[in-house]
Amino acid sequence: MFVRVIDFAIANRFLVILGTFLLLAAGVYAAGRLPVDAVPDVTNVQVQVMTTAPALGPLEVEQAVTIPVETSMSGLPRVEEIRSVSQFGLSVVTVVFEEGTDIYWARQQVNERLAEAREKIPPGVPAPKPGPIATGLGEIYQFEVRNKPGYAHSLMRLREILDWQIAPQLRGVPGVTEVNTNGGQSRAYQVRPDPEKLRAYNISLEKLFTALQQNNTNEGGGYLLLRSQEQRIVRGEGLIHSLDDVRNVVLDARGDGTPVYVHQVADVQFAPVLRQGATTRDGTGEAVVGIVMLLAGENSREVVRASKEKMEHIKKTLPEGVEIDVVYDRTELVERTVHTLKTNLLEGGVLVAIVLLVLLGSLRAGLIVALAVPLAMAGAFVGMWAAGLSGNLMSLGAIDFGLIVDGSVVLIENVVRRVAEHRHHNRDERAPIEVIRAACGEVARPVVFGVGIILLVYLPILSLRGVEGKMFWPMALTVIFALLTSLALALVLMPVLASIFLRSVSEHEPLLVRWAKAVYQPLLHLAVRFPRTVLATSAGVFALSAWTALHMGAVFIPKLDEGSVAIQATRLPSASLETSVEMTTRIEKCLREMPEVESVISKSGRPEIANDPMTINLTDVIVALKSRDSWRFASKEELVKAMEEKLESEVPGQVYAFSQPIELRVAELVAGVKTDVGISVYGDDLENAARDRRRRRGRGQQSAGRGRRRGRTDGWLTVPARNSAQGRTRAPRN
Repeated sequence: MFVRVIDFAIANRFLVILGTFLLLAAGVYAAGRLPVDAVPDVTNVQVQVMTTAPALGPLEVEQAVTIPVETSMSGLPRVEEIRSVSQFGLSVVTVVFEEGTDIYWARQQVNERLAEAREKIPPGVPAPKPGPIATGLGEIYQFEVRNKPGYAHSLMRLREILDWQIAPQLRGVPGVTEVNTNGGQSRAYQVRPDPEKLRAYNISLEKLFTALQQNNTNEGGGYLLLRSQEQRIVRGEGLIHSLDDVRNVVLDARGDGTPVYVHQVADVQFAPVLRQGATTRDGTGEAVVGIVMLLAGENSREVVRASKEKMEHIKKTLPEGVEIDVVYDRTELVERTVHTLKTNLLEGGVLVAIVLLVLLGSLRAGLIVALAVPLAMAGAFVGMWAAGLSGNLMSLGAIDFGLIVDGSVVLIENVVRRVAEHRHHNRDERAPIEVIRAACGEVARPVVFGVGIILLVYLPILSLRGVEGKMFWPMALTVIFALLTSLALALVLMPVLASIFLRSVSEHEPLLVRWAKAVYQPLLHLAVRFPRTVLATSAGVFALSAWTALHMGAVFIPKLDEGSVAIQATRLPSASLETSVEMTTRIEKCLREMPEVESVISKSGRPEIANDPMTINLTDVIVALKSRDSWRFASKEELVKAMEEKLESEVPGQVYAFSQPIELRVAELVAGVKTDVGISVYGDDLENAARDRRRRRGRGQQSAGRGRRRGRTDGWLTVPARNSAQGRTRAPRN
């Protein structure tokens, strides 16, 4: 069968050459549209259900919101686990689906069940809603809305500009699923009643609430027909637009008909909404930060580029004295990754081409085999684009050009040998095509089996699931696409090129091969002369290598240097937001003293869209670093150690954990915790357990063998930073 393929290719050389150009064009097209990121997205398929209940504590949130939502999600098809976090004013239930589940189908299933959950949630609590369609790599672009030098807009004003002017325009960028808000103060109308005045006017709080509610709406009244055959729309305008509108709401009327207004019994003003998060930067105080979130599956580099273009238009419309400063740009990391990939691919391709030219001993043969490298990469790009894979360090960095050209080298080398033999016996006559065809047919089967054996090595990787599968599937599929393309090139293109350019080639041993033989032959004679010594030496080297391998340690994958450091600072659970802001400001000033640090931004508590449900005693500190030229340390590990020692000595009273921004976010989304190791603690409710022990002591040993009455054993995951004072986390339920 393989010989027939070669015969067909040689008989239709024009079609083969045309198909090669089409493959190259398709590869260029696919490479230009291939999503590019730094690392594979290992986030599992999950839907977060968020509910805000500002007036409820953690226990009430769990009982009134979390448990009804969890119960309604039970029995959903293809669900792997359900976990939840209940905090002051917030419930987040995470529903994790099996790998391969379509995210939009999963969200549809969750939305259908949410209708059932809303019926169980008490009136007055906002309805739960799914979070944005984003993954752990979704936070691609962050910016600060701040004052220009000499201006002093309030945090409330800056937040208003972000919420009502900047964010709506950025949401219109293709590929952006949401624009989250961190920090600042959300403006609200605040009515502060005076109890003495309420009593004097005989106004109850309920009447005050009802009046404000009823006077903040517009009503339609149909229309009136006029004599001139026209109509006029009738409507009642009652929406509140200013503080005076609130102050002039009528609460009641006295006996003589004199109205009682809100401003007579209460103080009305603008005030910030109760918040559970804040952002600070570079030790200068609070900041207002916007986060552009990537729609799952989109090309992060293209979306960031479009967001930056849109931001340039937005800057022209900002109020006087307001500017935008970029805090985090994913393209910087992506561009470094792309540069590394380009360098590795280019250097690898050039190195393989040089080795081929040196070892094959024929310039034409070396160039023909070297063509397999870009063409195989073109086929790999087409396969990746069709399979929906992204280009990253794992998928493209694992390509071995030696494997790609293996089949072509064997085939072309045999062609060179047979052509040289024919010319030697026929006085330098050009070899006929039959010689080329016979030479290719001789090694076709070994070439196919050789490439097939290499493919079999990668097939077990496709059986991996979960995080391992998401990490290594792109690598295995990319290599498989490249190998299959190289095999097709070896059987189809190489015979055609050989029949065109190698019919008059001559064979001679390259200089490097002659040098290698001169060194190898004496060593071979010694090995044959002293076989026991060679065997003993080989066994000793093997034992030494085995001992070394056992003591080297191992990691799942090498960590990607993201260029930044993420520090999680943990304080006492009872810490207030003001205390957190004060301590994070001290952390920023401390870190800014290090010459390696370029910028520091801290996020305490949770953002507006609570996709990262932290309590206010937790702070994520993102440290942007300068180029390594200005470092005093030889490695990033030494720098992190110096940071830890400096923080513990100058800003004590907190616990610090060091990581990287993407690594930290992905770890929490995948496992629910922000560390490499998480411990789920299951046990009885302490109060019920203590009461049971007292009862057992009173009854003696009679009931020792009977079933004990136990407290709740529903699997609480106890995290020191999130105890009952701030929030509770329910362990995953399969």
